[in-house]
Amino acid sequence: MEIHGFIKTTLLDYPGHVAATVFTGGCNFRCPFCHNSDLVLQPHSGPFISEDDIFTHLKKRGKILDGVCISGGEPTLEADLEDFIKKIRALGYKVKLDTNGYFPDTLARLCEQGLLDYVAMDIKHTPEKYNTVCGMKHFDISRILSSVSYLKERCVSYEFRTTLVREFHDKEDMQRLGEWLCGANAYYLQPYKESENVLMYQIPFSQNQAAHLPEKLHAHDRETLISFVNLLKPMISNTAIRGDDSCESCL
Repeated sequence: MEIHGFIKTTLLDYPGHVAATVFTGGCNFRCPFCHNSDLVLQPHSGPFISEDDIFTHLKKRGKILDGVCISGGEPTLEADLEDFIKKIRALGYKVKLDTNGYFPDTLARLCEQGLLDYVAMDIKHTPEKYNTVCGMKHFDISRILSSVSYLKERCVSYEFRTTLVREFHDKEDMQRLGEWLCGANAYYLQPYKESENVLMYQIPFSQNQAAHLPEKLHAHDRETLISFVNLLKPMISNTAIRGDDSCESCL
């Protein structure tokens, strides 16, 4: 499997676990607020990390690490993902998968084989507005709907999460998201964070204009984020803000 990033130890990527995180390259989405633009647009321009190096580290750190997070990019694009996870689990590690959910058959197969302990699925927008941010030429919302429905059956521990951008997400959108995801196990709101690595800033402005994207992106203020949490909690009781220290009181 092609691995283009590796965090040897993290307390953040896999809730409740000391983990390592593996990053695959490439993605079928082109979300303008994505902060991993290098992995999405130019995966082969960065480092390539061999599986041997990954497994050598995991074997050495077995007394410290208890989980591995597989992120991206979009990991479910990798043909060798299933075999890679089997090798990880053979070492006794739990596995968390970060995914955009566009390949529900792959997700279901991995879950039903007992290869995943936790799934974090990114929810980009309401079903009606989904492709306004993920930017696919031939987008099929039924794939996203299928993955959401599958995870809500709770055959595996999971969370939904949305990166919130002021130019894309408003109160009405949050109401619709709450109605759609109602009853979910957990829903995390992640404030947009400005960075030179944001995908939109790596694409020629003329292309952004053609896609009707704003010139600049912004996060919502703290009060707005809290209001979104309060709006969503009656529908998804475990709603919280993640990744904003100023909103610790919302957690």
